[in-house]
Amino acid sequence: MNKRDIIIGLLIAVVIGMALSPFASSFPDGLEWVAEKMGFIAKGEVAPVVKSPVPDYAFPFVNEKSVWATSLSGLLGVLIVFLAAIAVGKLLIPKK
Repeated sequence: MNKRDIIIGLLIAVVIGMALSPFASSFPDGLEWVAEKMGFIAKGEVAPVVKSPVPDYAFPFVNEKSVWATSLSGLLGVLIVFLAAIAVGKLLIPKK
């Protein structure tokens, strides 16, 4: 894989992440739904170990219900995963 392929893949992931994020369901996921129905959701509420820079996809400078808020969250997610993958790759590939 060369740099061109990586950049093209990253651009595709950015476009998909930003374009599809606004269509994410606002309903709770399966585990959260069961926890609400069974009455033990409060037991999972603990102080976070690491504070999220964007909790619940709410940017301080963007209206929370805006399409841009979720699109920016999709972009941020793609970039974080990409940078994490690069970091892990650099650690695992032996130096020549």
